Amino acid sequence: MRDIPEDLVARIESGAARLCHAWIVTRAGGERLGFTDHDRALEVDGVVCSPSEGWGVGASEAEVGGVAGTATAEGAAGEGFDPAAFDGASVDLWRVDWSEPALKAPLWAGSLARLTLADGKVTVELEGSAAKLDRAVGRTYGRACDAEFRDARCGVASDAFPGMSCDKRWRTCVDAFGNGANFRGFPHVPGDDFIAAVPVEGGRHDGGRR
Repeated sequence: MRDIPEDLVARIESGAARLCHAWIVTRAGGERLGFTDHDRALEVDGVVCSPSEGWGVGASEAEVGGVAGTATAEGAAGEGFDPAAFDGASVDLWRVDWSEPALKAPLWAGSLARLTLADGKVTVELEGSAAKLDRAVGRTYGRACDAEFRDARCGVASDAFPGMSCDKRWRTCVDAFGNGANFRGFPHVPGDDFIAAVPVEGGRHDGGRR
């Protein structure tokens, strides 16, 4: 739930609010930078936010039902703009009354996922904190091989078996490429048929079939 100051709510409801956006970017080293789409500098959350002509909030997707929220911002890149300087940065987006910047409401918080620079235009892609839950950590257990054909984990030489591809099945790895020792899957993991299996009435139940 957003914490919106009562004075700001009253101004918005009365139509007296003078609203703009402000971005607070915290670099990996802790340095905080501020930007705003207003036409003059504003101090927001203790950071002076510089006016960035041409910058604005792009599309956004809220975090609903555990889905990782995303947002974008777009604008012109100034001279000497270095995308690498923002690697690992976190971003807080505020809605601010520019006539009294202390009146502000948080709109979005997350991290910088990708920054694209093309033809003097910057597109910043942001992702919410729930995005970390979508990332695979470690390996997953599955019957198919999870190596890429001919990569270091696969072990098949790059010039071997020209014109052939691999469907990542155990039998293909063994029979077609003789590469079973490097198979990166788990072909004997029980499948859905095992999970759904139930005892058959009148049958022999000594575990011998498993």
